[in-house]
Amino acid sequence: MLPLIAFAVGIAFYNYQQDRNDATRRVLETVRSMRLVLDAEVLRMTGGLQVLALTDALSTGDFQGFRRITAGFLEQYGKDGVVLVSDRKGHLVFSSMTEDTASLPTRNNVEMAEKVFATRTPQYSDLFLGAFKQRQVVTVEVPVLRDGEVIYDLCFSPPVDMFQNLMEKQRPDEQWTVALLDAQGIVIARAPNPAENVGKRATPSLYDEMFRRGEASLSAVSLDGIQLSAAYTRSKLTGWTVAAGVPESSLVAPLWRNIAITSLIGGVLLLTGLAFAVRMAATIHRGEMLHDLLIEELNHRVKNTLALMQAIAVQTFRSASKTERAKFEGRLGALAEAHNLLSQEKWQGSELKDVIERATQPFLLSSPGRIRMAGPSVPLSPRLAVVLSMIVHEIATNAAKYGALSNETGTVTLDWEVTADTPKPRLRLIWAENGGPPVTAPVQRGFGSRLIERSARDQLGGEATVDFLPRGVVYTISCTLDEAR
Repeated sequence: MLPLIAFAVGIAFYNYQQDRNDATRRVLETVRSMRLVLDAEVLRMTGGLQVLALTDALSTGDFQGFRRITAGFLEQYGKDGVVLVSDRKGHLVFSSMTEDTASLPTRNNVEMAEKVFATRTPQYSDLFLGAFKQRQVVTVEVPVLRDGEVIYDLCFSPPVDMFQNLMEKQRPDEQWTVALLDAQGIVIARAPNPAENVGKRATPSLYDEMFRRGEASLSAVSLDGIQLSAAYTRSKLTGWTVAAGVPESSLVAPLWRNIAITSLIGGVLLLTGLAFAVRMAATIHRGEMLHDLLIEELNHRVKNTLALMQAIAVQTFRSASKTERAKFEGRLGALAEAHNLLSQEKWQGSELKDVIERATQPFLLSSPGRIRMAGPSVPLSPRLAVVLSMIVHEIATNAAKYGALSNETGTVTLDWEVTADTPKPRLRLIWAENGGPPVTAPVQRGFGSRLIERSARDQLGGEATVDFLPRGVVYTISCTLDEAR
């Protein structure tokens, strides 16, 4: 019994590692998504500025007329947005904040104006102290052309709160840390605690890594001192970096919960099995041989039940969602139906067709003719009946979620045959789907796929294969037949 509990704990550690890998992939996918949203917003901003740069009022120096046009552009960004126009040396000739052009100061970030004049392309600044706002800002700047020559640098300083709102909206939940950093690794926007961290440099664990590669997953410490499983990606458009992470503690907590559940279930079943064994042993008075035989059979049944229950519980209850509970109940239902069928036959075995009909019945309540079965009469031993019932249930579940049974028109052809040209007869069962949604191979295998493969290999001594064909998924199960008894 204890080795089985240790085995279940090992499964819990394995699932923890899988969860950790899944979390790492999710964080990386999240930062990629956030980068796309950021780039789309900056491109929209850049496009609006380029339209302003083409206006006749700006190219002819009619700044009063240009002010009226600029007001329409600024309305979509709020009162904190500022539009500036400067010459090559950074001298301001227009500001949306004042009409007193005579007292306009020299802009603070002159290097950006020089880049615009030199490259004739849009430029995106790092975080710096704005001349008008006297606070940290970033700018989007485009060239203004006349007769093919750059005459002005058109600069827009959007409200930094816009980027803060963008980060917070893209943040999956409150446990996550998300941040937007400029090309020098300085925080532009962040959640949580933006007020304390905007303007700070990224922590060394992230800062050192982000200049080696444009994108990566890593373990990092946040500015709040929290150990994170993190990822970042750099925008090729702006040079800015989007970073995000989840606390390592949130990944470890499910591991201990699974171990606790496994230990509790194992302990209860262990005590139940031992109590039942003691009670049975106390009532057996028909000789030592019969006594030993019954105890051996009892232990065998309890151990098998424990192993199966623990594997299902560890896999199904680690997130305790409604979907996972439905999966757990479906698998237990398939197991119960197989046991019911065997009980009716007094554990002498059962017919393959009866096993399949029991396993697929829940999926055919509204249209019983969607699965067409054909094959000879095949008596199954109790062991084969239970395992094949679980396999067929998992295949039918996948078909109901993703395949031919997920729509109103799909059908399934289920054929089987027995070959006798080997020392023991072998069963070959083919599940072929048709008329379902377009078939795409999954990126990763779920527990159901592993259950089908491992059950066929480890418990049936056979194999299970799946082919994702254009017309539909095809499963092929083969195994050696036991003598039904």
